[in-house]
Amino acid sequence: MLKRLYRFMKGYRFLLWWAMFLAIVSVVFHLYAPLLIGDMIDALSMHDGTKIPFQLVHLIIVYIGYALSNWGMMLASNQIAASFGDTLRKKLFDQLEHFPISFFDTHEHGDLISRFTNDIDMISDGLLQGLSTCLSGIVTVVLAIIFMIQINITMTCIVLLCAPFTYVVAKTITQRSSKYFIAQSKNLGALNAYTQEMLNGIRTLKAYHHEANIKDTFQAFNETLYTSGKNAQFYGSLSNPSTRLVTNASYTIIGVCGAILAIFKGITIGNISSFLIYSNTFSKPFNEVSGVMTQLQAAYASMRRIFALFDIEEEIDNGKESIANVQGKITFSHVYFGYDQEHMLMKDLSLSIPVGCRVAIVGRTGAGKTTLINLLMRFYELNGGVIYLDDIDITHMSRNELRSHFGMVLQDTYLFEDTLYHILSYGKQGASKQEVIACAKKSGAHTFIEKLPNSYDTVLKANSSYLSQGQRQLLSITRVMLMNPSILILDEATSNIDTRSEQVVASAMESLMENRTSFVIAHRLSTIIHSDLILVMEHGNIIEQGTHDELLKQKGAYEKLYQSQFIKTQDA
Repeated sequence: MLKRLYRFMKGYRFLLWWAMFLAIVSVVFHLYAPLLIGDMIDALSMHDGTKIPFQLVHLIIVYIGYALSNWGMMLASNQIAASFGDTLRKKLFDQLEHFPISFFDTHEHGDLISRFTNDIDMISDGLLQGLSTCLSGIVTVVLAIIFMIQINITMTCIVLLCAPFTYVVAKTITQRSSKYFIAQSKNLGALNAYTQEMLNGIRTLKAYHHEANIKDTFQAFNETLYTSGKNAQFYGSLSNPSTRLVTNASYTIIGVCGAILAIFKGITIGNISSFLIYSNTFSKPFNEVSGVMTQLQAAYASMRRIFALFDIEEEIDNGKESIANVQGKITFSHVYFGYDQEHMLMKDLSLSIPVGCRVAIVGRTGAGKTTLINLLMRFYELNGGVIYLDDIDITHMSRNELRSHFGMVLQDTYLFEDTLYHILSYGKQGASKQEVIACAKKSGAHTFIEKLPNSYDTVLKANSSYLSQGQRQLLSITRVMLMNPSILILDEATSNIDTRSEQVVASAMESLMENRTSFVIAHRLSTIIHSDLILVMEHGNIIEQGTHDELLKQKGAYEKLYQSQFIKTQDA
């Protein structure tokens, strides 16, 4: 783990060396001061005050030098910690962009957000404390030993013999508290994920009066986090007092030994004072490390969660082929696929879609309609078989190249926070405002856009209250129209639009789908009766295919679906 951390910090070598240099300078100043203090005490004990003014000035200069060099070291450490957090976020974001869709389908988004924010902040804070403590601590220990040996070897040996006890105490407590800090990070991620889920579904919760149940569940998550946090902080807080207990015991023994040596003229009073300061300075890094142990443990736990994401295998995308003018011929050849490899959803599926064909995909919920599109767009990879676009294996094309030929209108419309102009030109960078307006008029979106506060310059948020669900869907359709793709995918594109708007959109879609290969996922069969080909899916496989009239004559699954909807419509 530490090796990986060091690799991330290679770009900050200069700052690390600069911080180390300043740490050495600050410690030298800090350790030189006790010598001056000891000399002043000896001078006073011998009633020699002639050197006192000079020594006082000397001492002030030393303390100023210590303050400035220590400030410089902390500034460099802060710069390293802040830059490291920035680098880590950038790399993590880049990593997430290369993860497959399956990763986001199986990981809670709130937990991922928690890693971006809480965990990286925890690492930065721990790195800052660790750097400043370790840089000055290592130098302090080494130089303090040298200074103490110069004064008295016997008392130095006593200090060194007590040091291992401090280490053992700190290590024991650290090992005990580590598991609680790891649990605390996981529980925080789970709480954030649950909270985000509840906020996203707040209307549903209120509509079904589930506030009380949600409160109880949240309390359970919060209580789990509180328990792990309390245990982590409890054991973490033991570290500093325990090591200080060992240090104080050592300090007492040294004081007694120094007094005995002074009685037999083996050491001066000034030297005892200096040595006691050095002894305290020597033990200070151990106490400081134990004091920041809580942050270091939390940072280590967060580091494990971040590096766990870096260890996830990215999508392989070696495709280099491209198609200058896509015609739109689609072929599924002996396709096998399953979200769980032990349970195949699609088995030996073969299908040929000619150029310009309007294909409707119908079936019950969970029949595999959206899965078919996900495979075509390479949101998921096949377990077997091949899908061809214009006789080219789609795995021989990069995902960006493949998806650039498709325009999608999904049932759930997502609009990124931006101006309407930029939202609509999302699929065609640099589109002129005239082009955007022309497409908005075709889709029927122009009328309500003009009524917004700033028309096409209105800034919308993802959950903007300016727009109804139907209006958001019209924007999504406009966006695809502007993109002018070779192949269309419409997943219940008109499901949230009123009857009047649907007529406008249907007319625009009719023009857009002309001479293009189009896939329409539909639940309302009345919207797809004029399709060139209707695929009826069940359990991931195509059980019937043909035109509307041909399928009705077969009196199979399609005919039952159609009759059930027709009867419901008549009853209504």
